[in-house]
This record gives sequence, C-alpha cells and structure tokens, in this order.
Amino acid sequence: MTLLPGPRAYHPGDRAALADICVRTADNGGDSRHLYPDHELMPSIFAAPYAHLEPELAFVIDDGTGRAVGYILGTADTPRFVTEFRERWLPLVEDRYPKPDGAPQSPSDEMIALLHDPERMVLPELEDHPAHLHIDLLPDWQRRGYGRELMRTFLAAVHAKGVEGVHLSMLTANTSAGAFYDRLGFTGIAVPDPGPVTYLVRSTAADL
Repeated sequence: MTLLPGPRAYHPGDRAALADICVRTADNGGDSRHLYPDHELMPSIFAAPYAHLEPELAFVIDDGTGRAVGYILGTADTPRFVTEFRERWLPLVEDRYPKPDGAPQSPSDEMIALLHDPERMVLPELEDHPAHLHIDLLPDWQRRGYGRELMRTFLAAVHAKGVEGVHLSMLTANTSAGAFYDRLGFTGIAVPDPGPVTYLVRSTAADL
C-alpha cells in the first residue's frame, strides 16, 4: 500500500538508504562520491553510528513506498555519545578505516582522522546544549517542508527526554543550509578555532 510521504521512525532496513543519502549530500550539501572512493566512509562517521547507538532518535522521511529519502539523526547527550562512539562504534569500523599515520594525504584521510577523534565533538561552549543532530534530504525532497517536519519530530523526542538544548555544526560555506537553520530558530554560538564550520544552537522546546 502506498502512503503519503512523511516522517517515521528509523528501522534497520533503512541502513542502505541512510548511507546513500549521506553520500549524496556530504559535499557541502551535494554529491560526495567524487571525493571519497569508499562510499561507506562518510556514513560511518556521520550517519551509521547514530542509528546504531541511539536508534530511538533516528527518523526518516518515507517517500510513501517505504524508501527513506531524508533523515535526522542525533544524540541527547553528546559526551555520553562520544564515549560510546569510541567504545562501541570504532571497534566495528577501525579495521576498514585504520588511523592514518602522519598528516592526511587525501580528503578520505582527513575524514578518517575525524572518525578516530570523536572527542572533537565535546566543547565546553556547548554544555548547555548537550544534544546534537545531523539532517539531510535528497535534493528532490528539499525545500518541500520535510526538513521542518524532521526537525520538529527530533526536537520533540529529545525534549521528551528532558534535554532543553541542542546544537549542530554546518559548513560555513553552505549558505542554503544556514538559511534553513535560521528559519528554524537556530542561532550562532562562538567556539574557539571552529575551522570551516559554524556552530548553531536552539532550545528543544520552542515551536517550529
């Protein structure tokens, strides 16, 4: 039976779709397959660990046929997530992605270095916003209100856990993403040496 497109809870059968969405949006919002020859790399950093460690905070946009075409993933507690990432997730992927020796030599090396440094996610400036998230939709499903629906679903789930603040990071160059987050009530927060990203925060309780 075909249903109307909309948000639903993630289930394990969505794993391949999550990876595909991640890859097709990982280059400043665009397709990253030309940058990272191993198409499991980016999902192994930015999608799969969230679905594995906190599946109750993973939601997708279903196209009405059972296929996921967008997702929102995250954690209610970033410091705890970082500990579990190192203890429970890294052992599953480090054989495939060993830590590079020396300075990164390629975009893949740079991402693998991030994989092996989950502690980078814990910043004292974000202590009042302990939850964080990643949200991505395939291009044909953007600018149709589904991102807002995903965000509303995720924020409600995190708020129900008693968490009052959430943060995210985005590539500063991704101005369309910045405009999207601005419309949803996120505001910038200064952190030391942010590099190419901007950090944004908001309450989990405010209406969208």
